[in-house]
Amino acid sequence: MWWGVDVVLRRLVAGLAAIVLVAEAAVLVLVHVVLGRTTQNQSMSIAGSDPELMSTATYGLGAGMGAFLVLCAVLVAVAAVRDRAPGRFARIVLFTAAVTHGVLGILAVALVGWAAFVAMMLILCLLVLILMLYAAEPAGRAKAGDTPPSPPFGELRPTNP
Repeated sequence: MWWGVDVVLRRLVAGLAAIVLVAEAAVLVLVHVVLGRTTQNQSMSIAGSDPELMSTATYGLGAGMGAFLVLCAVLVAVAAVRDRAPGRFARIVLFTAAVTHGVLGILAVALVGWAAFVAMMLILCLLVLILMLYAAEPAGRAKAGDTPPSPPFGELRPTNP
């Protein structure tokens, strides 16, 4: 069975994006665990804030971001396995992830450097490419198998449907 190049490309991009999103989730959870431990071990407060509360919030934020990215990876992997466009909920989640990566990329270039910006933009490009490759067909457009056969050579065919 031969798949078209577009099917192979869609599945390859979606699989790569799922792997990258899981790796990003693991890195972000690890960074937040380190930040939470560092905050918990300090003996000073920032503007009267409780270090225990700040470390708990850091753990929670890391867990939330990791869960969101794993959810995105699962939705992308399901789209790759089924080779169908993601549903409405999945498209909203992936669009939200793309916008978040764009905003974090802008912040990363100012706070971390160009390497972090490039990493965020590559992930943003993967997410946008998935959304574009799995774009839903317009409702009025017929699929390739639904087109009527062309008339034999020399026959007249109507110009208006």
